[in-house]
Amino acid sequence: MARDANRNLILATIAFALCFSAWGMLAPLGPKFEDELGLSNTETSVMIAVPVILGSLLRIPLGLITDRFGGRILFGAMLAYSAGAAVLVGFASSYAALLGAGFLLGAAGASFAVGVPFVAEWFPKERQGYALGIYGIGNIGTAVAAFSIPAIRDATSQAVAGIVFGAVIAVYALIWFSLAREADVERPRTNYGEVLRAGWRLWRLALFYFVTFGGFVAMAIFLPKLLKDWFDYSLTDAGLRAGGFTVVATLARPLGGWLSDRIGPSRVLLISFGGVALDAAGLAWRAADPSILPVTAFCLTMAGFLGLGSGAVFKMVPAEFPQATGAATGIVGAAGGLGGFFPPLVMGVVKDATGEFVLGFVFLAAFACMCVALVFRLPKPRVPVVADGG
Repeated sequence: MARDANRNLILATIAFALCFSAWGMLAPLGPKFEDELGLSNTETSVMIAVPVILGSLLRIPLGLITDRFGGRILFGAMLAYSAGAAVLVGFASSYAALLGAGFLLGAAGASFAVGVPFVAEWFPKERQGYALGIYGIGNIGTAVAAFSIPAIRDATSQAVAGIVFGAVIAVYALIWFSLAREADVERPRTNYGEVLRAGWRLWRLALFYFVTFGGFVAMAIFLPKLLKDWFDYSLTDAGLRAGGFTVVATLARPLGGWLSDRIGPSRVLLISFGGVALDAAGLAWRAADPSILPVTAFCLTMAGFLGLGSGAVFKMVPAEFPQATGAATGIVGAAGGLGGFFPPLVMGVVKDATGEFVLGFVFLAAFACMCVALVFRLPKPRVPVVADGG
């Protein structure tokens, strides 16, 4: 049983990483498209953010469907779809075509809501924080995109980059269908009414994930543009440095889950939000006169804090909603995705209006401080939500 659980965890983590690599294809190319097409900061931000919003909203129905039918078939379908969307990106050249490609790519970001209940069903409650933290390593897919898409495009062409990504994901879809298995559990008839009636128990998790995962996504997709504007790096150099942010955040996520299994998620969240607030304040301080060493330190430590917080939140979700994990994951995951959608737009508008990014980091610091206050008011665990028929 343990060997089967670990095998399916590894398979799901790789599947998530590949879907996320497709989801993150446009962001590393954003600065290049901005130069080639003469886009404004706001137009570039909209293009980058389009996949995020659709991926966020689709997590809600996909979480519920996963509770009903299981994750194996759905994840396989997501992989096949992501392969096709990745190929289409390779042939998008106009701004309208890029927006359309981003819209199609958005569904790949919803894969997170499929994998969480799939993985959680394989593990006992005392190991779910660690297991879901490992699954969260799939976030590294955005780093894979940041490292490889600009390099492949520069060495060959955008079309080749899309075809390479699509082929790799399609091959793994076949591997997934061959090896992945569902856990032998009773499938509850979950509905969102039961989950929504949990009230603040649900919404506080959504808010926490809005800041932790949303902050990670927003920084990961906007960092190439930020570094290019501040330090005039090439697209490849900016992508490599942004990939480092993603790697740190991704590796910190299982640590956050592991620590939550041992010292409790509330303590981990306090560390996470307190650190994010300090780093965001530091970036706001340096925004008017950026210097690479302090900016690197603030960004990388922020990545670690955001990863810790994301791991802690998803220790709490299956613990409080054991028979409605997919439905709760859909709502909480959607909040995290929306947290990645709005900041790039805000940063683009702020830069166009003021010429600096200061206010964007001030807003992040304020949200993190608010979350610190809310963690202190976390209620004691109550009876978890039981889905219909559970």
